Amino acid sequence: MRKRLQERLVTLTGLITLEVALAGLFFLLAFGVFFYLTRIVFVQHSTAFDNWAFGQLDALRAATPGLTDWVRGITFFASMPFLVAAALLIPGFLLWRQQRREALMVFLAVVGATVFNQLLKLHFQRTRPSSALIPQPGLSFPSGHAMIGSSLYAALAWLAWRHGQRGVAVGLLVWAALIGLTRVYLHVHYATDVTAGFAAGIVWMLVLRTILRWRRGLGQPG
Repeated sequence: MRKRLQERLVTLTGLITLEVALAGLFFLLAFGVFFYLTRIVFVQHSTAFDNWAFGQLDALRAATPGLTDWVRGITFFASMPFLVAAALLIPGFLLWRQQRREALMVFLAVVGATVFNQLLKLHFQRTRPSSALIPQPGLSFPSGHAMIGSSLYAALAWLAWRHGQRGVAVGLLVWAALIGLTRVYLHVHYATDVTAGFAAGIVWMLVLRTILRWRRGLGQPG
């Protein structure tokens, strides 16, 4: 019995160490990508990547005109009305299921990313593309749809993964990436805005998971 317990502890320690190492690696990569993009956009003033992305998606739109209506529908699923509803209804459902920690994570994923995104936009003060296909107020860098949407769907993907629904988890992450592409397709964001939004969303989710794990380790409820 004692030997079996020791083996389980060793296995658990190894998993925790691997998880921490992977989280740290993803944090550094995401932070590095975000920092690199700020250099590209605000120091070097390079538009090569943005122009290339616009060109690719403009060609797609020209080849398939009916796609635009679908893109408008997809982009709604990270719009502010949708995110507000998701931040209230999904945690409410999880609380009803007695899943307090999960409810808190989803709520903070959206609210924290929203606050963080607005602070970043106010700092960088990048205006939106003048060629936008739909009216869109506000600043451009980083994309809120990409950053807040990826935070929400990453939180839901984590919940799905924990319950063994690996395909659903991957699908949610792909869906978040697709939403980001719609912003470039509609010319309401540059590709650098969207990429930076994804990177910042990853950073926020890793910080949030660390905080919640630390809080749980202190014996706080939830």
